[in-house]
Amino acid sequence: MATRRGRLRTFSTKPGEPSEIVNAGIKSLYLTPRMKPKSDVCFESMPSEMLLEIFSYLDAVSLLSLGCVNKRFYELANDNEIWLKLYSSTLHSKWKMKSKQMEAVPLDCAALHDKKPGYWKKEYIFKQTCAFKTRVMRLVKFRDPYTGLPCKNKEAMKVSGLSWIIVLKDKNGKEHSAEKPNLSFKDTSVTILWYGTDWPSLDVLSTLKLFGVTPLLPDQSRPPNKNGPRRFSLIAEYHLADLTESSVALGADKLVQLFSLSPGLLLGIWKEKNEIAFVMANLHYNQLLERSILGSATVQYAVPPDKPLLDDIDSEYGLHDYSLHLDLHGRNCMYLCGSFKCLFCRKGDIENGYLRLRVVNLKDNRKHLPITGTLGICWETDVLKGKVKDCFVMDLTLLDETGKPFWCFSAPLHMELSTKSSGLYDYMGHIYTADYADSEGKVCVKFVWLEETEEYVIVSLVLYVSTKKVNSWYGTNY
Repeated sequence: MATRRGRLRTFSTKPGEPSEIVNAGIKSLYLTPRMKPKSDVCFESMPSEMLLEIFSYLDAVSLLSLGCVNKRFYELANDNEIWLKLYSSTLHSKWKMKSKQMEAVPLDCAALHDKKPGYWKKEYIFKQTCAFKTRVMRLVKFRDPYTGLPCKNKEAMKVSGLSWIIVLKDKNGKEHSAEKPNLSFKDTSVTILWYGTDWPSLDVLSTLKLFGVTPLLPDQSRPPNKNGPRRFSLIAEYHLADLTESSVALGADKLVQLFSLSPGLLLGIWKEKNEIAFVMANLHYNQLLERSILGSATVQYAVPPDKPLLDDIDSEYGLHDYSLHLDLHGRNCMYLCGSFKCLFCRKGDIENGYLRLRVVNLKDNRKHLPITGTLGICWETDVLKGKVKDCFVMDLTLLDETGKPFWCFSAPLHMELSTKSSGLYDYMGHIYTADYADSEGKVCVKFVWLEETEEYVIVSLVLYVSTKKVNSWYGTNY
């Protein structure tokens, strides 16, 4: 049997069999139009009543995700009856009722029809958010007597599902986000490292924003869903325009240059390509959970002002009984971890608007601090690793006389060779200095490099605390 489209061939049949019948059957087979297969039922074309019935079996996270599909799903996913059911079953005791009772709620029920669409969704999210923040903030109330900082930071981060992301914005408004960082936890800070191969060109970038990200509706029974609804809290915003031209590099090795942006951010730039290699953020634990959770996507969390406790008896109130916890590290390696008690300042040592707290005295070699290892900041990307020498990250935690954090920061510092000799008979090596300054104070550190033992020794460490900060904290008038 051979056929062509549009042409039929007549078959000869066996003797006694009518050929017309066979040919007629073949013609009917080819000339009858084919039946079109039934198209699959489209989910979006289903009646609203049926979709609402399906939506009523979903949890809150799934409903919020469905609301992002299109306008119709958004309106249906705002249904007050569905959200009232979720609200009553999980949050509010006076609305607790069985599912059968919920089905029996009359259509003219004031709780449903006197409210605008989406009212109970907002109420549900608000109550869940308040409960979530209360649960997390309760964990950070427990203080470590050694550092004065929350001792359950890691537990609070795990409970909240907290992570950190950066968003790079170019001059045309296009955004590029980087997630899944490499985390390194220390006693008083966390170092966050982002790297990859798809960074946008540095020449077109305008700003970099650092966010704390938590699930909008955390579920302790399962890990956070990246594609689910999330809450963003702005921690810091940095301007990148003309970065390499207007800023001085903190340090460099054969492959990258490090540029420091206050507060606590490091940008690694490839020397040959002048493009981003990695981004590193150093975040001090003091108020870290609050800054990462309680802010909004556009406004940073504002630390409430401290209420000064007045003391009319002590004539040198606010000048003594400070405690310092100091860490020096290079992201993964620790160089120094020390605590210093009973730091004080005499009134005569107040100069140029600063209180001087001498932690390590150049002339008292009994308190000089040896550094473990060679100072440097370690970095890595997908395929390369390196270490920029003569740089380190300083975590400083200064506590007041009650053990409360008074001045805290985590920032990268660079060592510079001093032209002055040590002036000490015990040390014949070169002197290096490292300085830090912000609105609350200054830090000046002096190191001596010992050739024989190949190690650094801190021979001087002085803190200069702003009198404006002291007066605001203690209610004094220095």
